Amino acid sequence: MGAITTGNHPAALWPGVKAWWGRTYNEHKVEYTDLFDMETSTKNYEKDVQVTGFSLAPVKTEGGGTTYDSETQGYAYNYVHVAYGLGFIVTREERDDNLYEVVGKRRAQALAFSMRQTKETVAGLVYNRAFNSDYTFGDGKEIIATDHPSLAGDWANEPTSAADISEAAIEDMCILIMGMTNSKGLKINLMAQSLIVPRQLWFEANRILKSTLQSDSANNDINVIKMTNAIPGGIKVNHYLTDTDAWFMRTNCPRGMIGYDRAKDDLMRDNDFSTDNALAKAYERYIFGVTDPRSIVGSPGV
Repeated sequence: MGAITTGNHPAALWPGVKAWWGRTYNEHKVEYTDLFDMETSTKNYEKDVQVTGFSLAPVKTEGGGTTYDSETQGYAYNYVHVAYGLGFIVTREERDDNLYEVVGKRRAQALAFSMRQTKETVAGLVYNRAFNSDYTFGDGKEIIATDHPSLAGDWANEPTSAADISEAAIEDMCILIMGMTNSKGLKINLMAQSLIVPRQLWFEANRILKSTLQSDSANNDINVIKMTNAIPGGIKVNHYLTDTDAWFMRTNCPRGMIGYDRAKDDLMRDNDFSTDNALAKAYERYIFGVTDPRSIVGSPGV
């Protein structure tokens, strides 16, 4: 790191500038943690491999032998970490004019804001591409589809006919979740956990989930979704979803929508010898993906 002997020394003022790194504008709370289960990584990439279970046990006849089954390797998905970086410069002249602390704090705050927005946008992109067959994962299908392959045949985490969000559509989606099976066709205990919507559906989602009686109906029937706590995690609004009528529901699938933090965001500094400028940069490395698409269901709307 080069030494600077005139004007405000960046090293002396850096602690005050870095303290502003964690300060924010009026921005949304962290939302990507509603979309993914976050883990840490110490490798270049993480590989999740599906291992199939066993089939139903056949009848064993008297004196006959036992049928033996075997686990087999299923689909695999590599979470390859991606690095993101951005920086700013404080010029020699700004430092000589005693502006280092002022502009440094302002730019550090703006840089932190940009890095946070980047991570939220990258996470939201996985959901924004969930119905797009150009973006596939371990089983060769998009995240949400009607024909995910398995050893027991195709299965769906999307309704056969796309539906806008409604009480009936949410109930149908809960039924779809409860009927899911594993790769050998055995029934598994999956339940809805949270409803994820863009800002355009936030009011409608609240009317559906929180009304005492059925929403948009003159019937005097109870709101079963609310009364049974069918979606215990409630509504998660995400401001980075771009489709105004697409909606999603996460399930309690044990290993599904996964995000890995390989290197947490950090602010670093150095000096440029040829210009005497002070340089600051932010760096972060992470990846978002899906191991088991049974962890999510959704509809693109109509």
